[in-house]
Amino acid sequence: MRRMTARPANAHQARLLRLLRDGGPSSRAQLGDRVDLSRSKLAVEVDRLLETGLVVADGLAASRGGRRSHNIRLAPQLRFLGIDIGATSVDVAVTNAELEVLGHINQPMDVREGPVAVFEQALDMAGKLRATGLAEGFDGAGVGVPGPVRFPEGVPVAPPIMPGWDGFPVREALSQELGCPVMVDNDVNLMAMGEQHAGVARSVGDFLCVKIGTGIGCGIVVGGEVHRGTTGSAGDIGHIQAVPDGRPCPCGNRGCLEAHFSGAALARDATEAAQQGRSPELAARLQASGALSAVDVAAAAAAGDATALDLIREGGARTGQVIAGLVSFFNPGLVVIGGGVTGLGHNLLAAIRTQVYRQSLPLATGNLPIVLGELGPTAGVIGAARLISDHLFSPV
Repeated sequence: MRRMTARPANAHQARLLRLLRDGGPSSRAQLGDRVDLSRSKLAVEVDRLLETGLVVADGLAASRGGRRSHNIRLAPQLRFLGIDIGATSVDVAVTNAELEVLGHINQPMDVREGPVAVFEQALDMAGKLRATGLAEGFDGAGVGVPGPVRFPEGVPVAPPIMPGWDGFPVREALSQELGCPVMVDNDVNLMAMGEQHAGVARSVGDFLCVKIGTGIGCGIVVGGEVHRGTTGSAGDIGHIQAVPDGRPCPCGNRGCLEAHFSGAALARDATEAAQQGRSPELAARLQASGALSAVDVAAAAAAGDATALDLIREGGARTGQVIAGLVSFFNPGLVVIGGGVTGLGHNLLAAIRTQVYRQSLPLATGNLPIVLGELGPTAGVIGAARLISDHLFSPV
């Protein structure tokens, strides 16, 4: 398979590549407005990038007086693969160098089947996308997994909902299979990067991105960069205690937020409510399908079911309690709520907002938007593509 062999030779070239990735085709003059380089130094660096084939001339730029110059853009044949592994599904997408999604597949999957089975499925999905003619091969791949990752090595570390994954060399194994560089991160960090690149957080430097799916995690973006912490476990808020001496959690502790509100916890509580006769709507859905999920709770709430609404409000209040602590500590400019459970919509958002605005100080919340993510399931794969492009668009 083809791979990107050239890399930026210095920080100036890396900066230019990222500007072209994030802003699209630009003239030399426009690039000059955004970098601290003399015109002659800028011309040298752009010419060197043109020689590498990483960028190409792309038509004449708009005139700013004098002779018109050519626009510069990233090489149109560059292709990145984004793989976003959740607890119950996997998303695979192909993007161009500007991180526009060219093709995207989603399939159900159980992460508990282990890394070999999951990556076999993901690679099969990547092969299907390649077979459509979207890509001859991949210049790099980004991968998200629903658990803590030792970032430099690309290795999951004791992930609570991922039996069999501890220490699995994801980066090394996939790089060998795909024949290209691979970077691995926690899935919620990639969601944050996706929303930052193309979603609701485009103009925000400091924000929190909370993913509520089968579990709960938080991407922390500081000064436009993901903060991973010393070992890569920053943002693991699902295991902050929300209820003293509460329910047992798979991590071994009790009362974790994730044990009381997440996709899995909500399904369990909804099933219990249906079986105990507290919700005719949920009981009917349980009888029809044999199992309940957040989708059923959302539908029951939309139909006016009081028990379903109570489950959403209680879960939102507990989540808001934890987020309020994060807001008081971090003082973000935005809080983004994403993940599968966001199908609960504005009932969930209202409960989270109420708790945060009530509990945090006015200075922290006075101008704090708490919003749903814009990108849905594409946030993770765009973030994965951005992750690998950040790596490839860095000096060797």
